[in-house]
Amino acid sequence: MSHHITLKKIELVTHNVLRLVTDKPQGYSFTPGQATELAINREGFKTKKRPFTFTSLPDDQELEFTIKMYPSHNGVTDELGTLKVGDELIIGDAWGAINYKGPGTFIAGGAGITPFIAILKDLERKDSLQQNTLLFSNKKEKDIIYKANLESWLGQDVFFVLSEEQKDNYTNGHIDKAYLADKNIDISKYVYLCGPPPMMEAVTADLYALGLPKSHLITED
Repeated sequence: MSHHITLKKIELVTHNVLRLVTDKPQGYSFTPGQATELAINREGFKTKKRPFTFTSLPDDQELEFTIKMYPSHNGVTDELGTLKVGDELIIGDAWGAINYKGPGTFIAGGAGITPFIAILKDLERKDSLQQNTLLFSNKKEKDIIYKANLESWLGQDVFFVLSEEQKDNYTNGHIDKAYLADKNIDISKYVYLCGPPPMMEAVTADLYALGLPKSHLITED
């Protein structure tokens, strides 16, 4: 089922990441971590649906999306950067397999943080963030989405990794088997993973090599 929603606010949260706030269809529901197919209600884009994760919560009166733009793709995300308040978007029903099952380690790469934003925001509101850790990989410091929020929510339990920049207070490199072992990942708890496909494939293999049961890995099917 498709729903037409109106853009109420649009702003940059990093140099290439947009925050979109829209109205919310009556009765629309989702769980933190889920996504929807979104299209722009413009000629040439109405059928170009792309998956984007909600970064608002189910009880919020509005919908929020946090979307990374890829200008070189010359496609939907690039077009989103031209939107103005009052423009219309088209969304479908909510879907997605990433949802919170219990304390553990969240591992994100780049825009893969978006499903975890809603989950962590929900846990923070419920005062249930204890025993959760976030490992978040980006190319450079300027790429980190909602850095201040994540630090406020998780305190000493958020760790940032930069693959293309060396800076104080950041690990330079990648989230690999050695890094996971160094962080002493608790494989008796859940691991939540979302990021670019090559990263997810490599980290999944590393987690299994460390002994994580397949039933404890929460990712998009």
